[in-house]
Amino acid sequence: MARTIQSLERAAAMLRLLAGGERRLGLSDVASALGLAKGTAHGILRTLQQEGFVEQDPASGRYQLGAELLRLGNSYLDVHELRARALVWADDLARSSGESVYLGVLHQQGVLIIHHVFRPDDSRQVLEVGAMQPLHSTALGKVLCAYDPVAHSEVTEAEREAFTPHTVTGLGDFEEILDLTRARGWAADVEETWEGVASVAAPIHDRRRMPVGAVGITGAVERVREGGELSAQLVAAVRDCARAVSRDLGAGRF
Repeated sequence: MARTIQSLERAAAMLRLLAGGERRLGLSDVASALGLAKGTAHGILRTLQQEGFVEQDPASGRYQLGAELLRLGNSYLDVHELRARALVWADDLARSSGESVYLGVLHQQGVLIIHHVFRPDDSRQVLEVGAMQPLHSTALGKVLCAYDPVAHSEVTEAEREAFTPHTVTGLGDFEEILDLTRARGWAADVEETWEGVASVAAPIHDRRRMPVGAVGITGAVERVREGGELSAQLVAAVRDCARAVSRDLGAGRF
């Protein structure tokens, strides 16, 4: 078995720590969280800071992720074929639906958002590229679980948290939702993850017809639903977008 390099493992753990929680942490916080001596933690932080991966706030002395990580992350996303193929179609979906559009892939027992198109209005919005969403309650996650065996295993073996009174957590009920998703080709989240918010998503397949991601729209329940039912027009628009991206990836007609 190949040996790992302890200093690199510690640096990676430090970056993950700074990526979550409060985002800005002091030296003592970092050392305590990772079980390191302050001197060791400080040496790693200084090295990461010199490379641009970490920045230190001059006023508080606390550390946060640096701009170099953003540059590397954007470089990865730019060469990611799925995102590249979906850019134009996602923009079109946002314009036609009037809602936010998200592109997600399976990553570490969740849905990683790799592309986000803002809702085309003047409201204040936050870019969520790089954010993680749960598999069992979001429309994107349900699509991945329905079509990707790895995602299915991840969600069935993990604890399914109830985020709202509407979240489906029972395994039997959840499997029924996945069966329905496969039967109709799309999934929904109506206030299962966030109160007052509804989503619709559909799967994206590659040239081997393997599921490689999902695309969906998210908006206020009163806009996404019509007369108590999800808008058929929005569902059709999401499915058309997913098919278009799949065709561009070489999947052919679905």
